[in-house]
Amino acid sequence: MKDTVRIPPNLFHLDTMDAIREALNKKFANKVVYKVGLCIALWDVEKIEESFIFPGDGATHTIVHFRYVVFRPFVDEILIGRIKSCSKDGVHVTMGFFDDIIIPSDSLQDPSKFNEQEQLWAWEYEASEEEAVDLPMEIGGDIRFRVVDETFVDTTPSSPEEANAMPPPSSSSAGVSVHLADQGAKKSPYTLTGSISEMGLGMLAWWNG
Repeated sequence: MKDTVRIPPNLFHLDTMDAIREALNKKFANKVVYKVGLCIALWDVEKIEESFIFPGDGATHTIVHFRYVVFRPFVDEILIGRIKSCSKDGVHVTMGFFDDIIIPSDSLQDPSKFNEQEQLWAWEYEASEEEAVDLPMEIGGDIRFRVVDETFVDTTPSSPEEANAMPPPSSSSAGVSVHLADQGAKKSPYTLTGSISEMGLGMLAWWNG
């Protein structure tokens, strides 16, 4: 990507590269870029263009070309997360740094049932022709799932008032403007949909033996 990095006077004591790295990580780290993914950390800086100081602003403004490490799993990739909560809609999973993962009820092991009182899903595993055992999907338990879909929602403000509260747009290396997601938006800017409806998928405790 490329972005115009603003370095205020109070950071002039830093080495230029250190100041640029700090500014880029502060702006992008832990934020979602539409159709790109969740930004984790700066990887490297490829090119630094000239710096400018504009009238009335003592900061320097520098166009920087850089690469960023992002979290965006491939479809069909298998991940291990932790169950955050359960609802009738399915199982909600967290990676620790990313929480917007849902395994829908129709993508659980079949047959599965939802316990209203405990708010937990359980797989009705047929141990034999005469006996079925409930294997619970407990909160905090490690779960292996397959990524089957991803959803990006453009949370770019639609009104001037919302736009004023947003950071300025960045640009990709192709020159296409992209916006950082509004962290206060009600809709999640990036969601993963998973599935555990295959042998070997689901709670790690199920398969340890």
